[in-house]
Amino acid sequence: MKNIRSITLEKYKDLPYEYLEEHIYRNHADQIFVTALSFELEADEDSQYPLEDLLDQFNLYVSGFINPEIFNRSSQLSLELAGDPEDIRDLLESIIGKRVYNTNIQAEDGQTYVKLMIE
Repeated sequence: MKNIRSITLEKYKDLPYEYLEEHIYRNHADQIFVTALSFELEADEDSQYPLEDLLDQFNLYVSGFINPEIFNRSSQLSLELAGDPEDIRDLLESIIGKRVYNTNIQAEDGQTYVKLMIE
């Protein structure tokens, strides 16, 4: 994943959404906190990885797909994430403008493990 940026969805301007802080909104109807991201998949990535590992690391989940009709056919994806505001804030501070990818790491025990990299 690269060219990661926060986006503000039009729906965030009206109820049931309330601005909490930069790029974090509270959805009063669903009682969740959300943010929206846009990113580009790299040539060897699919829409599942490294996204799933990133969500696990920051304790977030996908609450909505923006333009779901192109989600599995485009390298430029946008989605809405939900979770605790602190976890959303940590994610935004960690990945905006950076590259996120998985790499294989050879451990001392000889096993190969997948590691999430943010650079």
